[in-house]
Amino acid sequence: MPTISSHSSPAQSQCNSEQFTEMVARSPSRAVAVYCAASLGKQKVFQAAALSLGYALSVDKRPLVYGGGNNGIMGVVSGAVSKAKGKVTGIIPYAIFAAGGERDKGNGHVTAQAVSEVLDEAHRDEIETIVVNSMHERKVEMARRVGAFIGLPGGFGTFEEMLEVITWNQLNIHNKPVVLLNVLSYYNPLRELIKNGIQEGFINPRNEHLVIFVDGPADHKEHETFDWGKAALEAIDSWQYEKSKILPFHWNKDEDSSDLTNVKAEMNGTPPMLHALKATNGWLRKVWHVRVRSRV
Repeated sequence: MPTISSHSSPAQSQCNSEQFTEMVARSPSRAVAVYCAASLGKQKVFQAAALSLGYALSVDKRPLVYGGGNNGIMGVVSGAVSKAKGKVTGIIPYAIFAAGGERDKGNGHVTAQAVSEVLDEAHRDEIETIVVNSMHERKVEMARRVGAFIGLPGGFGTFEEMLEVITWNQLNIHNKPVVLLNVLSYYNPLRELIKNGIQEGFINPRNEHLVIFVDGPADHKEHETFDWGKAALEAIDSWQYEKSKILPFHWNKDEDSSDLTNVKAEMNGTPPMLHALKATNGWLRKVWHVRVRSRV
C-alpha cells in the first residue's frame, strides 16, 4: 500500500497522533442504503449482482433504503427485496417523482427472466415511497435511516453518494461501513484514485480502509454466479470501527448525527423529517391546484 514518508520529530509525531480520536458509536440500525444506477448497464452480470444483493438483504432481514426509482439496477435490487417480502423504503426528490422517475441512460435491456419478474409493478405494492424536496434531503434521509451503505455499479450520482458517506466517516459525522461491489472490476479506477490520493499526500493512509471493496472471484467469468449479496453482508460485519482513528469532530455530542433515532432538534415544534414531509405535501397540493386551475 502506498505510504507518505514522514520527517517529523518525536514531539511532532505525538502531536499529530493526538489530533485523531475514536469514531462515534456505530449505528444500531440493521437497514442498508444501496446506491446504484437507474440504468441496467450493458453487462448481464450487473443485474445478477443486484438480484443477489436484494435477496441477501431480505433473507438477513435487513430493510433496504434506496433512491426510490423503479428502473435500472435500482429497480432490480428493490424489486428483489420486495418480492422476497423484505421491507423497502424509497426516498425520492419531488422533481424526479413528478417527472415520472429516472430513465435508463444507456439503453440497457433486461437480460434474464428473474430480472423481468422483480421489475414487474406487481411486486412493488409494498414499497414505501417518501417524497422530499431536494437531492440533498434525499441523501440525508437515506443516511439517517441506515447502519451501512452498499454501492453497486452506477454513474455520477452513485459516485457522488458513495464518496459523501465515506467522507462523513472521515469527519466523524457517522460510523457506518461503506462497501463497494467491484463487479467486473468496475470500481478499480476509484481504488487507484484513492491510492494516488494517499501517495500524493491528499488522503491520510489510515483512511484507506474507510471504504471496503468486494472484488469477487479473480476470474470475471465467475462474477455472474458469484454470491455478491452474501459477500456484501460479510463485508459489513467485518467493519472494524472500534479500531478507527479519525479527525476529532463531534457534531452532536458524540452521537451518530446521521442516525434518525438521534435527531432531537425541532423546527417550530416539528421534528426535522416531519417538517420536510409537511413542506413537500404542501408543495404537492400547491402544484396540484395550479394544474387543476390551468385545465379549467
